[in-house]
Amino acid sequence: MTLIKKILAAQAAVLALWAVSAQAATNDDIAERIKPVGEVCIQGEECKGVGAVAVAAGGGAKSADDVITAHCGACHNAGVLGAPKVGDTADWKKRADEQGGLDGLLAKAISGINAMPPKGTCADCSDDELMAAIKKMSGL
Repeated sequence: MTLIKKILAAQAAVLALWAVSAQAATNDDIAERIKPVGEVCIQGEECKGVGAVAVAAGGGAKSADDVITAHCGACHNAGVLGAPKVGDTADWKKRADEQGGLDGLLAKAISGINAMPPKGTCADCSDDELMAAIKKMSGL
């Protein structure tokens, strides 16, 4: 046998062994290897497993104090870049009057305003949690 035939025979043997081992996998093994790593949930539709994820992630409603401490206080405690300060009810009232009340302030908090990003960096805050934070900071 020439050297080229020996090399080709070795490669063919490796390929045959690989093919046999690939066929030996069960359907369950294949399904496990190709299963999705996650799910897409659509707002308004029930999404299985979301409750377990929320519990594991410490889900549940955040208190206004938690939201303020984690997301709002960095700017609103000191009034950074003109942000209304926590407890300055007069400034908050003026802004609320200009924006259409607390609902207007909430809308601006959700979409972002000036230097404040949408939801003030609390992307996972619900509208109710943001409203509670606004009420607590503003005193309104």
